Amino acid sequence: MLRSMYSGISGMKNFQTKLDVIGNNIANVNTYGFKKGRVTFKDTMNQTISGASAAQNGKGGKNPMQVGLGSTIATIDTIDTQSSLQTTGRSLDLAISGDGYFVVKQGDAQFYTRAGNFYLDEEGTLVNGDGYKVQSYNNGVLEDIKVDVNSILPAQKTNQLTIDGNFPSGVAGNTEQLQQIKVVDSTGNEHTVELKVESTSTSGTWKITIQDKTKSNLDSLVLTMTNGVLSPTSGTFEVNKGNSEESVSLNIVSGNVTSTAGNLNALFSPNGTTQGAIESFSIGQTGEISGVFSNGRVETLGVLALAKFSNAAGLSKVGNNMFQDSVNSGTANIGTPGDGYGSIASGALEMSNVDLSEEFTEMITAQRGFQANTRIITTSDEILQELINLKR
Repeated sequence: MLRSMYSGISGMKNFQTKLDVIGNNIANVNTYGFKKGRVTFKDTMNQTISGASAAQNGKGGKNPMQVGLGSTIATIDTIDTQSSLQTTGRSLDLAISGDGYFVVKQGDAQFYTRAGNFYLDEEGTLVNGDGYKVQSYNNGVLEDIKVDVNSILPAQKTNQLTIDGNFPSGVAGNTEQLQQIKVVDSTGNEHTVELKVESTSTSGTWKITIQDKTKSNLDSLVLTMTNGVLSPTSGTFEVNKGNSEESVSLNIVSGNVTSTAGNLNALFSPNGTTQGAIESFSIGQTGEISGVFSNGRVETLGVLALAKFSNAAGLSKVGNNMFQDSVNSGTANIGTPGDGYGSIASGALEMSNVDLSEEFTEMITAQRGFQANTRIITTSDEILQELINLKR
């Protein structure tokens, strides 16, 4: 009887713990990136009344006789399954489709999270709701991500011209193509220059002339393209700078140049850009944070770091939607989105993986289990009372 009472007590304690876990799951049904818990039980020690015996002397074997002494908690698991994504349309809301975790830091302490509702602080640093700094991964080094909305991209002087397209051979008669391109001088000013492509008397040879037509004293860079071969591969010409002139030196690069039958469709692409201010930024599926500048350039501001673990269920919950590695989770394997780390969905958040219908069902079974264990105690108490009443 006393054994049954203590077994009932152990069952009540276990179901209390199960209800605690269920209550926490339900409380976090709308917590982004939350991973639900699950309780499993196991029986505790058994009192052996008689052991097993083998068959012998024409007599069959005998099974052991044991009385169980209750139950105990086997595990409290973290169920780290992928949950559905909720579209928010906010560019700094990020969700991971895959097994990775965002890496965030507070000082030297490093944490991991699936909740991707991020913000920019007053210094332009990407942080989570508690101010922990989101990390990027650059050549094996974790770094803070900064998006400075006041940043200026310096001008880049033009020093290269790439030529693509078809320069047909065997052209009969006069063929000519004009194209205007923009080049940037050493002070960051932009100039429009004209390129003229014209056929020559030599079959398969084209003359390319580059000049700034705003200059009164025209200065030209003349190139030739013969059967797809460019000559020379470098040269200079002058551009007008108001009251002065500046020489522009170009390295001429042959890109995808052909010399086949067909039309003339030469394309000239200079490098160099004027000064630009950042206008917007976006985050791609592979984690690149790309800044778009007013001069048309797109620069990578950082690449989000993601962490994977051999045993993600072994991570320790530390509150605030964050996890910390443990001796059984394995060391964080940090990389960038893709290649098994998962991909980034910008403008979305991962919802909690709590299923209310499942939790309510588990709550009912836990409640009934608790009630059944109380009946064990009350029944044992009634029997003890009957024993005491024998004395009367």
